[in-house]
Amino acid sequence: MANVNDYVIEVRDLVVKYGERTVLDGINFRVPRGQTFVILGGSGCGKSTLLRNIVGLMRPHSGRIFINGQDFTAMNDRGRIAVRKKMGVCFQGSALFNSMTVGDNVALPLREHTKLEESTIEIMTKIKLELVGLGGFEDFMPAELSGGMKKRAGLARAMAMDPEIICYDEPSAGLDPIVAAGLDALIRKMQHTFNLTSIVVTHEMSSVELIADTVCMLKDGRIVEMGDMGRLRASSHPFVQQFLDRRPDEEGEGGSEYLRSLTGGD
Repeated sequence: MANVNDYVIEVRDLVVKYGERTVLDGINFRVPRGQTFVILGGSGCGKSTLLRNIVGLMRPHSGRIFINGQDFTAMNDRGRIAVRKKMGVCFQGSALFNSMTVGDNVALPLREHTKLEESTIEIMTKIKLELVGLGGFEDFMPAELSGGMKKRAGLARAMAMDPEIICYDEPSAGLDPIVAAGLDALIRKMQHTFNLTSIVVTHEMSSVELIADTVCMLKDGRIVEMGDMGRLRASSHPFVQQFLDRRPDEEGEGGSEYLRSLTGGD
């Protein structure tokens, strides 16, 4: 039986609202240490909102999030900053600073949050870029990189502080299948090499098949299924099967309304 200390992240009864609209409604799950936990679902289901709450970019309406047994939601700003230093975030668009070199982008967290000598920071920056296959690209500007290379640079920056947790927001978005598969393999490599706990938000089933230990599927702000891919395939929930089979809504179940919205009809 798993000990509470085996869980890096625990979400209890999480409710998030935008005004009067409930975006997440009673979310509960635990993420074991060293696993890749994938948050899956269609557009607008609350995936990115859930991730923003986990990394502390917003506070929930109610419920709690525990990081390494500590109540993250109850902490003051100073406490939350301390916890976030142990978390790395890979944003969907890489979020590199275009006016800075790749090396300076990766070194930024070290310069902001540590008192290391510059020579040490340079060495650590080179090591992190080597890890993601970008050795020798320290002096390149982000505009000189391909989309896949920007994603890798973003991962190197997320790894700069040697975090325990890495959070990815749509890591494969905008990449061709070959480059996306290479990034998936890199995510898996980082997890195994450093015993990282990874939280991945995506709607790409090809990526989920490669990286997921546990999948949490959301629909309309609620969890409709959770487990490994075997459990998802065996699920009797109609939305899970529709999602896995890539079937559109039937007319009368959202399809006709969607088509009317595209054509401007009533």
